[in-house]
This record gives sequence, C-alpha cells and structure tokens, in this order.
Amino acid sequence: MAQKIIFDTDPGIDDAMALLFAHALPNIDMVGITTVFGNGTIEDCTRNACYLNDRFNMGATVARGAEGPLTRDPVGPTTVVHGEHGLGTIEAPADQPINIDPRSAPVYMSEMARAHPGEITLVAVGPLTNLALALEYDPEIVNYVKEVVIMGAAFGENGHRGNISPVAEANIYDDPHAADLVFTADWPVTIVGLDVTHQSFFSGDYLDKLRDGAGDVGQFIWDVSRFYLKFYSERIGVDGCHVHDPSAVAYVADPSLFITRQGPVRVVTEGPAIGMTIQKSDDQFYHHDQWSPSRAQNVCVGVENERLLQLYWDSIVSLA
Repeated sequence: MAQKIIFDTDPGIDDAMALLFAHALPNIDMVGITTVFGNGTIEDCTRNACYLNDRFNMGATVARGAEGPLTRDPVGPTTVVHGEHGLGTIEAPADQPINIDPRSAPVYMSEMARAHPGEITLVAVGPLTNLALALEYDPEIVNYVKEVVIMGAAFGENGHRGNISPVAEANIYDDPHAADLVFTADWPVTIVGLDVTHQSFFSGDYLDKLRDGAGDVGQFIWDVSRFYLKFYSERIGVDGCHVHDPSAVAYVADPSLFITRQGPVRVVTEGPAIGMTIQKSDDQFYHHDQWSPSRAQNVCVGVENERLLQLYWDSIVSLA
C-alpha cells in the first residue's frame, strides 16, 4: 500500500523537483501539500504549490501555512537562489486559481493525522514552522503521525556544516525555535540534511537527458533548473545542483538508500551559531545534558548516490 504523505513545502526550485518526484512514485500517495514561507513569500509559495498541483494533475489538497517564523525576525525569501517568485525564471500565472483548503496548514495536519492514525508521514522541506504550530495546536498529534521526515540541518558529516552560515542550514536557520520544538517532540523524526544531500548531484548532463527523456515533466524540470544552475555555477563553479528536497522524498520511498545514526537533536536558537543542529550520539552520562530527556531521532549520514539518481530518473520518466 502506498505511503500517505503531507508535503510541507516552500516552492522553491528543488521543492518543485521533489513534488514531481513524490507525485511520480508509485509507493507514495501525496494526499496534501501545505505551504510555508521560506524560498518565497507565503503568497508566492502558495501560488506556486497550486500551480504545480494543477499543471501536473497531482490531485493533492493544498493548505496555506505560516507566513513567518515563531520568534525570530524573518530572514526573507532566498531570491538569489530561487528567483523573485521562487521558481527561477518560471512564474506561476498571476490569475492562477488559489484552490486551497479552508483550514490552516497546522489544523489540516492535525485533522488528517487523526483521521488516518499511524498512516500519515509529514515530509517537510522548508522551515518547520507549520509542524511546530501543529504541535502547539494539537500536542497529541505525536500519537497519530507515522513519521516526520525533514530536509534540513547539517551535522558535519562528510565535511558539510552549513549553507547559510558556517554552521547552519537554511531551513533550520529560518526558524530555529520551530526546529528545536519539532526535533524534541515525542514523535519519530528522520533528518535528511546537508550531510547527505551534498553527496548527491544532478549534473547538467543528467538534467539535459531528463529533459529529452521525460516529456513535459522533464522539460519543466530542465526549465526551472536554469536559474538554480546559474547560481551554482557562479557561486561554487559547478555544472549542476545538489539533490536537496528530493532526497527527503527518496528516504520515504526507500530508506535503504541511506545510512542513519540515532540520538537526540537540539538546535541553537540564539547568538552567532543560531540554526546550528547538534546530535548527542553517545550513551555517556553528562552532568549538564539538555539532549537526553528528548527521544532519539534518526540523522542520515550516508547515501547511495547512484541508486538515488536512478530512482529519481525512473520515477520522472514514468510520468511521460
């Protein structure tokens, strides 16, 4: 039976790539898309989600979520990476119908989880504000959600520590207080962070072949990736892009692609290291320990890159 997911997202170029991946996978049933600020404003992210949902007949319910972080001042959209409205040089039509559920994203998550106990996985690839608000709205949601899988964070594995600061990944940096609440809540979380997403790479050649082999979907991915690849080329001198958000979807589809380790996770919420994620991965006793009272969570530390790329290829081509 296909795994039901609610996809919490701030589309976003790689978010669009991940949404199409989730839509294509036969063992994933994307019942809902919830939007959050991040790569764009909440207005742009919600319009983009509705545009992708309609254009590619995803059939998901869309619910609008948080427009800013819980506590910290907003960082602002990452236009340098994702363009003025989030999808690079592609812009959702100004008259795109905004067909959204009347419930807010946190309420939608809670009610769906209660309606399908033990069946819903929350896949979050933006700031974790909606999930934190869902915990606030319904603390018992932890007993109904099957799993939480997030793309975000960095723990220093494989030399990867941050992309928005020397120690912080952007999704966590955007709302560190929300991330700390999500990671310390009593539900199972798997973190797919830069430790593995920087180990996988969509090369320019890979995307060219996907354009030629996957019909309209392949052409869209190629088109939307042009702005993204320009950023990567100018900033780090490579032809291609890391596989960020699609990696979280890949974990849900096939966890065997990843090596994980367990331990409680905390997030730095103030000062120059704000957004830094730290996992306690040993059993040692410490006199001062604000990790051990929280449940152990999964952190991905290794990935089979070639298998992941093949899974993405096969899935997207199947949509053609």
